[in-house]
Amino acid sequence: MKIKTAKLPGIGYKISMVTAENSMMVLIVHHNGKRDLYMFEDADNDEPDFYINLTAEETREIGAQLLGAIYQPVDVDKAKMFRKQIQIEWIELSKESQLVGKTIGESEIRPLTGASVIGIVKGEDLIATPDIDVKLQAGDVIIAIGKQEQIRELSLLCGEGENH
Repeated sequence: MKIKTAKLPGIGYKISMVTAENSMMVLIVHHNGKRDLYMFEDADNDEPDFYINLTAEETREIGAQLLGAIYQPVDVDKAKMFRKQIQIEWIELSKESQLVGKTIGESEIRPLTGASVIGIVKGEDLIATPDIDVKLQAGDVIIAIGKQEQIRELSLLCGEGENH
């Protein structure tokens, strides 16, 4: 982003920002605190496509939101790296599984596989972050997080076989 600033004698200060896509925002900050924001779809245009007056408080709030005060998007490169290393999987517990009838604690899923149970779907009910005393039944769907090999091991324990 290219940013230019200029004093406007008798008015205040002008901040012009040209984006990578050649759009432009111009913010005029008046001596009295008034702010005018002009939007140009094409930075070469003489007339703005959009204009709005803002108070100092509104300007600060917009700035805070642009900085991510409420929402921070995930860095795409970090997300790709994370996805290659960590999986979240939904695994149905077969009636042949050695886990059927055991609690999460008794089943020792984490020590045996390295995967962590983050939820269980029992029919229409979802148990988020289940306690270790939740009993596992055939047909339950275990929501687990772990590395690919850990999820594969848990799938085997759940009776899903090698072709999961």
